[in-house]
Amino acid sequence: MLKPTDPPIRSPEPGDERPISELVHQLVEDGKAYAWAELGVVKAVASAKAGGLKVPAILLGAALLFVQAAVTILTVATFFALLPAIGPVLAGLLAFLIFAGIGAGMAWLGISKARRDL
Repeated sequence: MLKPTDPPIRSPEPGDERPISELVHQLVEDGKAYAWAELGVVKAVASAKAGGLKVPAILLGAALLFVQAAVTILTVATFFALLPAIGPVLAGLLAFLIFAGIGAGMAWLGISKARRDL
């Protein structure tokens, strides 16, 4: 025959019960400990996500600087190269479209990397 593993449950005697104030105090302390543990988890998750965004943020910042330089220098050079062939308005529009497309491609690359790392 099998032996029981736990002692039989007996009802508490009137003198064995803990006061309600002690139970409430223990409940509040357990709640505080749980809240601090949850806060630690949230901090760890936020820290991990922030670490994953460092490289994409640097890439996007560098992309912005390069796009500004490209738009300023290369667009002017392209404009002057196209000016004799197609006129000032079309040369300016074509130069803008070329370098705006390059900038959009760099921004798309940075955003896709950010999505992949998160």
